[in-house]
Amino acid sequence: MTRLQINQDLKALNNQIAVENREKFAAHNVYVINIMGSPGAGKTTFLENILPKLSLELRVAVIEGDLATQNDALRIEKTGVQALQINTAGGCHLDAKMIKNQLSKLDLDVLDLLIIENVGNLVCPAAWDLGEDQRMVILSVAEGEDKPAKYPIAFLKADTAVITKTDLLPFIDTDVNVMKKYIAEINPKVQVFTTALKDGEYEADQVVQYIREAVRRKQCR
Repeated sequence: MTRLQINQDLKALNNQIAVENREKFAAHNVYVINIMGSPGAGKTTFLENILPKLSLELRVAVIEGDLATQNDALRIEKTGVQALQINTAGGCHLDAKMIKNQLSKLDLDVLDLLIIENVGNLVCPAAWDLGEDQRMVILSVAEGEDKPAKYPIAFLKADTAVITKTDLLPFIDTDVNVMKKYIAEINPKVQVFTTALKDGEYEADQVVQYIREAVRRKQCR
């Protein structure tokens, strides 16, 4: 029996396309955020609430990744931001080619910021470079304080983490400081933010300001 030996990196083609994506984004001064998180962590709700604030100063578009439906893209469009939907038909992550295929539908010359909401998963998406500038992990207090410890791969290359639904803390047995401790142990460079819904207002001003500053830094290079 003949044995086939494969020495090529299975992600080599993806990584090559990711480099091309990154170069294209840089040429057009577009800052790109790749958002990862479990289903139900609050990724789309987070975007629905920060996009109106970001759009006051930045020109923004969103790419949504899901196995099926246009639901999240439709939710984003209601904020007034252009949204493109990628359906993976069972795939557990987006890849660089999927993003490249969407770029012809966007006028990068009129964008400052592109946000990619990856498929709901804390394992597969972490292994695939899309050409982004920043990796952001969204996790909710409802998922348990040990979520980072259980899924460390998502945080190893993350730049930021946003802990959502902290308004639920009085009703659940989760210590958000322990959650932050786990994140810091995995990757001490991760910037951690929290969000909460209080008195009908979604509190996320710190992360909004962080994103604005990151976009401006890239544009000033």
